[in-house]
Amino acid sequence: MNPFNITHPTAVQASLFASAVFARFDPSGRYLGVGRSNGAAAVWDLETRSRIRSLEGHVKAVTCLDNIVLALLGSGEAYVEDLRRNSRSRVELCEVDEAPEAVDEEPLSRSRSPMTTARFDPSGKNIFIGTSSGYVLVFNTRTKKMIARHKISGAVGSIKSLAFAKSGRRLATNSSDRIIRQFNLPTYESSQDVDFIEDELEPTHRFNDPINRTGWHGMSYSPDGEWLAGGATDTASHKIYIWDISNDGQFATALDGGREPLVDIHWHPSKSSIVSTTREGNVLIWHSPNPERWGAFAGGFEEVDENVEYEEREDEFDIEDEEEIMKRKMKAEDEEVDIDTLVEETSQHKHLPDGMDAEDEDSMWATCDRDDAGEFKMKIFMQDDVDV
Repeated sequence: MNPFNITHPTAVQASLFASAVFARFDPSGRYLGVGRSNGAAAVWDLETRSRIRSLEGHVKAVTCLDNIVLALLGSGEAYVEDLRRNSRSRVELCEVDEAPEAVDEEPLSRSRSPMTTARFDPSGKNIFIGTSSGYVLVFNTRTKKMIARHKISGAVGSIKSLAFAKSGRRLATNSSDRIIRQFNLPTYESSQDVDFIEDELEPTHRFNDPINRTGWHGMSYSPDGEWLAGGATDTASHKIYIWDISNDGQFATALDGGREPLVDIHWHPSKSSIVSTTREGNVLIWHSPNPERWGAFAGGFEEVDENVEYEEREDEFDIEDEEEIMKRKMKAEDEEVDIDTLVEETSQHKHLPDGMDAEDEDSMWATCDRDDAGEFKMKIFMQDDVDV
């Protein structure tokens, strides 16, 4: 991947009729995994645009594709379920209750908020969970203990989804107030002095649609983290908004995918490509088309903006007999080349009087720009010094 040639997608490259609820690129970016509402999953080859494997067994809609699954129940509980054959397990992730002791009162306890979304960070070391009260909980993947609890600055409502940049240092949250917020995450280190970190996160950028005030179904970062894509919840169109993070989060463009409403998006792990899923189950693959430069293949090729009528020479495309061409080549080879005669270049040598330098300016003028047609001559008179 050329870091100097990364941009955002601009057009639909292909459409897959996959009956999908969501779609995800695999880490290599060659295959596409889709989950269906009938409980089946399928793997598609992006090069051949064909389905290469179908997986069945679930009785309800597939909502995740991974070896280690974050199971989020409708009751607001989250579980980490390891599906690997040698280490099958299921552990519930529980938020730590606060129990400060008040004077002359019974200990207070903080009620747990239902968990609304859960994601692994890119490193896989931590699990981030959003709650209905606007908190972000951080759990250690190995110990399954809560190591941080962050309150999102402002009244954000329920957190609907989370997204990470590839570096893992930036987090984007999608809240019920129809605003996407980006945060810079701190470093989480295990410490015995403090059970968990509790602080407030201040967003570095806020992204929204100020005109239509639309919400967001999902969001995804580009591989280099310089672009952020958000899928709008518009019920009459398929809209993807893209913001330029490197340019202070300025709005870049809005992609229009037709009238089928969008339900999910995902950015390619290494290319300028986005996959979006429609409500009807179709999967759209977006790309950034590169204009072909034919001049790089032919040195004499000239690119023009408009069609130009070509004037053909009389003998340009005449078909000549190969025997005539061979006779002409043989005749040219039989011609004798004189390599013994030495050709001398004749040049006029100008003799200057004694005591004068050839580089003298007046001498050069007299030699190169004289008026008389004959040979230039100069008379020199010698006179002896007379002693007084």
